[in-house]
Amino acid sequence: MKHRKFFSLAVYILLALGLVLSLIAPRIPSLIEAGYSQSLYPRMIRPISLFTGLFPFSLAEFILIASVCICLVMLILALRTLVKKPKAFFHGCLRIVPKIALLFVLLYVGFNMVWGLNYSRLSFATLSGLQVEPAAVEDLKELALSLTRRANELRGLVHEDASGVMVLPQGIREMLGRAELGYQRAARIYPELGGKYGRPKGVFLSRYWSFTGISGAYFPFTAEANVNVDQPHFLLPSTAAHEMAHQRGFAREDEANFIAYLTCSAHPDPDFQYSGVALALGNTMNALYRYDREAYKEVRSQYSEGLNRDLQNLREYWARFEGPVERVSNRVNDTYLKANRQQDGVHSYGRMVDLLLAEFRRR
Repeated sequence: MKHRKFFSLAVYILLALGLVLSLIAPRIPSLIEAGYSQSLYPRMIRPISLFTGLFPFSLAEFILIASVCICLVMLILALRTLVKKPKAFFHGCLRIVPKIALLFVLLYVGFNMVWGLNYSRLSFATLSGLQVEPAAVEDLKELALSLTRRANELRGLVHEDASGVMVLPQGIREMLGRAELGYQRAARIYPELGGKYGRPKGVFLSRYWSFTGISGAYFPFTAEANVNVDQPHFLLPSTAAHEMAHQRGFAREDEANFIAYLTCSAHPDPDFQYSGVALALGNTMNALYRYDREAYKEVRSQYSEGLNRDLQNLREYWARFEGPVERVSNRVNDTYLKANRQQDGVHSYGRMVDLLLAEFRRR
């Protein structure tokens, strides 16, 4: 009995410490960077990632499906008890509600300990030495023109199917196996991107994922980079690279996009290079459209026929899944990001585009 009380006390103390650390983490980014993101996190996650990487399927997907099934069974049993024994149901609720609350606290603290503290680390601009500063719209246009030229050139080097749409020549699984090559090369310049992790994985229920608008997801408890492999091949390499950035502890979405661009650009194969440049071009053009419609039209007119076909195919694919599920998913994702303090400062084009401009000026 004494051991049990001691164990319970230890759990509550650890939970309290975890909650306090989660709350103060945004105020101590340098300590989080040195003590967690570059020290504890990789030592803890790499072995887990390499172990889960041995499985040919996504353990995260299995856990999610099993959790949903368990919750459904529990809900059915609870409803049956409510109908047959309402008093027993309400007495049971009084006992189980504190346990559910404790479970959510455990999940929240656990999430922060295994990954979430990375939201409070130093920015990638600080780590990489990129000088992020306000830029004129003309600079944005020059970046868009440069990316367009690169995208058009790389489009001529990739394979396409009978309908003229970009396709991965040896399939998706083979592409996922090549994804780490870009990180290996990029790590020579940006050592924060180095390290050995499990390969990204395609999700078996990818088709259903598309109804939520999700193209990829990182699951911190299994350290797996999961990719929706039902979507067109066009952006699959950059999606895999994006989730691998999360795997390496870069939690902010726009920074993960920029890292995907960097690592795809460093990749030896043109399909990765094209996918990364197309990702960067899309973000840059979205910013240009907001600030200068005429400049946007001028740059947009220079897209090659192949690039236009790939973009049209991508639009048509995602248009088939628009609906209430996607809207709810977007709201949930938006709430999640805001809860983790992903709100950028004033007068920027967005973190990814600001980083692209900084990298463009460095050349």
